[in-house]
Amino acid sequence: MFMNRIHKRVSKMIAQLNNLVLYAKPVVHERTTSVQNPSFVCIDFRRFSSSRLTHHPKASLSDSAQVVTTSPFANRVSRTARNEGQEALFDYLHCTRSFGFTDAEHISKNSPKFLENLLSKIDSEKEVARTLSRFLRYNPINEFEPFFESLGLSPSELPLFLPRHLMYLSDDPVMFENFQALCDYGIPRSNIGRMYKEAREIFGYDYGVLASKLQAFEYLGLSKGTVVKLVSCCPLLLIGGVNNEFVKFLEQLKCLGLGMDWIGGYASDNSTYNWNRMLDTMDFLDHVGYTKEQMCSLFERNPALLLEGSGKNVYVLFGRLLKLGLEMNEVYSLFMQYPQVLSVKCTRYLLQAIDYLIEVGMATDEIADVVANDMEFLSSSRLKRPNTVCRELKVGRDGLLQIIREDPSKVLRLASKSKAATSKQVVSRVPCNHLEKTSFLLRLGYAENSEEMMKALKKFRGRGDQLQERFDCLVEAGLDCNVVMNIIKQAPMVLNQSKDVIVKKISCLTNCLGYPLESLEAFPAYLCYDMDRINLRFSMYMWLREKRAAKPMLSLSTLLACSDARFARYYVNIHPEGPAMWESLRNQKKLSAK
Repeated sequence: MFMNRIHKRVSKMIAQLNNLVLYAKPVVHERTTSVQNPSFVCIDFRRFSSSRLTHHPKASLSDSAQVVTTSPFANRVSRTARNEGQEALFDYLHCTRSFGFTDAEHISKNSPKFLENLLSKIDSEKEVARTLSRFLRYNPINEFEPFFESLGLSPSELPLFLPRHLMYLSDDPVMFENFQALCDYGIPRSNIGRMYKEAREIFGYDYGVLASKLQAFEYLGLSKGTVVKLVSCCPLLLIGGVNNEFVKFLEQLKCLGLGMDWIGGYASDNSTYNWNRMLDTMDFLDHVGYTKEQMCSLFERNPALLLEGSGKNVYVLFGRLLKLGLEMNEVYSLFMQYPQVLSVKCTRYLLQAIDYLIEVGMATDEIADVVANDMEFLSSSRLKRPNTVCRELKVGRDGLLQIIREDPSKVLRLASKSKAATSKQVVSRVPCNHLEKTSFLLRLGYAENSEEMMKALKKFRGRGDQLQERFDCLVEAGLDCNVVMNIIKQAPMVLNQSKDVIVKKISCLTNCLGYPLESLEAFPAYLCYDMDRINLRFSMYMWLREKRAAKPMLSLSTLLACSDARFARYYVNIHPEGPAMWESLRNQKKLSAK
């Protein structure tokens, strides 16, 4: 897997980047405060940032002056009064408190709740600007309140973040310096509140450290715009050294052909990302059999597959299908046949359809059969509630279940909310899937409506035309039609694999291993084993043959059907170098699976 090929490059890159980034030292703050009243706070300070996280009521606007008006209409502020209040607050911050023009303007225009409370302290009916300016002259405000509100924190959250015994932003120059560093880099002020809430440590860095950390992401190959988006939604990336999993994730994107900045186009400020789980998702799809090109196309069409829940939906769907009784190889095959089912929307529809079939009382093995036969349809449309379908068909729950068993295609299309499948269209549509599958089994020699036929219907996964295609594939490979029928009856699982998988296994048998095609007649289960087991066992066997330690052309069942322990005891250990070679081959298999 390509993940292994980039491991060394990633490790080297991380080491270089960690040398570029300076780590913040703790800033020691000492302060002695003498609070006489809320209007006069005399502070001789060197601050300790991490100790000022508790709200102190005497530093809050709510206690800085008595409420002048107690009318129930006090909170109803006219637009004119609000505009004049914003101008007065701006003048106070910019002219009296010497805030920068941009900072004062942003705070005054983006702290509506604070301004509303401020205006409730005065008569907001006339001369609001003059009255508020006079009020502020004798009643200094806790500047952290409008500041944090303007950064996106809600008023209800403020008590958790207001520093204790401090009123002025100039009292915490370290925090404000890091805030300015984020603004200067281009991070929206409305996102900084979330960053403060989730990663408060970054606001305690020494001068220049935060800027160095932001620059380090550009050294990875990310554009400035992408860095802004990523640190806004994942501020924890700025804590500590360079995140190892994040760097590996970027390298994976690059290897897939998506480019490192791909994530910047889809990252959301309202989401959080688990880089390790996203790597596991890519690894899973690689193990399923997706090529780099297929994975790139899949993520380009459905970025939410990877970014929404960090790939969690893939594991949820995979787990549900396994619980239904589908074999792992079958699930892999279905994912390859219907790659669109992994999109967020299709996954949601398919899981809803499975719940629908459970609700009507269908058995697990029957649901597995329906899902395998109609996965493409089930993942393309939402289904109506069972009660609605019962009313339309004029049957009870038991009747609906029986109809689904007899002709799942017709009923599921009737239950679909898609406009493409109306009731009239459904009635006129021939239930071809069920009939084709039954016809195929009749051609194999199964007696109609027999118990053997019913068991076979449950064993074979796929539509009738798909089963026929896989059957024809074996015939086209050179096997007699009657031989193929016997193979299928002995090992029905053979036809539950895609045509491509069957062709690959036959090619390996004849071209790589040198066995005649007729050997399948003696051991049809060969086609049911996964390629990893086949390659591992036969690689060891070919090595033993080269060392003249094994007989030529041992039967397929002898090599594949026994357990690993038995294989090692009777074949690996017959040569002195056998155990070392066996271990080497197993390690190669593990590395290729990563």
